[in-house]
Amino acid sequence: MRVSFVGGGVMAEALMGGIFESRIAAPGDVTVGEPVEARRDYLEQKYGLVTYSRNLEAMDGADMVVLAVKPQSLAGVMKELKGKVAKQSAVVSIVAGAKMAALVKGLDHPGVVRVMPNTPAQIGAGMSVWTAAPEVSETQIEATKGILRTLGEEIYVPDEKLIEVATALSASGPAYVFLFIESLIDAGVYLGMPRDMARSLVLQTVLGSTKLVKDTGRHPAELKDMVTSPGGTTAEALLTFEKEGFRSAVLQAVIAAYDRSKALGDES
Repeated sequence: MRVSFVGGGVMAEALMGGIFESRIAAPGDVTVGEPVEARRDYLEQKYGLVTYSRNLEAMDGADMVVLAVKPQSLAGVMKELKGKVAKQSAVVSIVAGAKMAALVKGLDHPGVVRVMPNTPAQIGAGMSVWTAAPEVSETQIEATKGILRTLGEEIYVPDEKLIEVATALSASGPAYVFLFIESLIDAGVYLGMPRDMARSLVLQTVLGSTKLVKDTGRHPAELKDMVTSPGGTTAEALLTFEKEGFRSAVLQAVIAAYDRSKALGDES
């Protein structure tokens, strides 16, 4: 399979790694359209693939075209590519907020797959939520699934609305987790712990807690109660979280990200 990338950023590179690992395509069968010369040089030297400054050159003969550009750049890219995607090609979009109807109309091409990955895909621990138009062939669907599984876990959804929710929850989610991790580390430092030690404690605590929820299948509230002794230190900390509106802040943040995702779709 010949795969062409429109955009050669970090997430595009993660997908390239998945393509090579799953043997869906070899580096010689992958081309990249990327305007930044330094990035083109990097991708060529690291993977041995061919890059172009113009997207149309990169797309020549592609069985799959991956749109991996910033939402703000999508309108210009679609104008450039409209009517020029080969009939047999599937277009896989990882552009945040870009609805399938807008992609189909903007590209004048019906075979669209919409994917919302997240940054842990870079280390094979990602979460990708995706859907596909009826015009996408079973072979192309299986190829997409194979790529995404090398990046971590994947969930296919029939309702595109869930892609918008996934954008706010799992795609933006790593930033929320990083902020929480950073805050816990800073708390340890404030209380007198060396930063390296605080970092080690916090990272293993977050990692172990996540694994415990996943492996046991228990509700987080049940596991939280197991840690919380009556009148103890955890109960006092949880009370402070409630007083400061922690739960509400998380809910409102995700809702705000969801609203922004929908707005980006309306702008594209």
